[in-house]
Amino acid sequence: MSSPLWQHVASLDDIPLRGSRRLNYGNLTIALFRTAKNQVYALADRCPHKNGPLSEGIIHGNCVTCPLHNWDISLETGEAQGADNGSTEVYKVKLDGDKVLLCISEIETVAIVDQRISCDTANIAL
Repeated sequence: MSSPLWQHVASLDDIPLRGSRRLNYGNLTIALFRTAKNQVYALADRCPHKNGPLSEGIIHGNCVTCPLHNWDISLETGEAQGADNGSTEVYKVKLDGDKVLLCISEIETVAIVDQRISCDTANIAL
């Protein structure tokens, strides 16, 4: 088994406290979330209900509320909470000091390791 490949995608300060940033990686849009406790999570930027942009939702605890229909999605598991059913993809992310690293070896649609990643709401191109 090969070791994970981690890509620096943002600095912690690029993601507002209890906020998010979007990453465009090939044809994927990934939302990076930062909780009030400075935990960082990465999910596909689409609600499992009607594909609403989770990056525009409200973060509370370890959940984000979709702005379209108020579904609560766990930032840890990507699972809808309460009576709602469905899930969105979760991507591994970690902090190295203030650097936010995304595990790109597990993103199946990525075939080229040095493909450019852009963080569109923070105007970052890595």
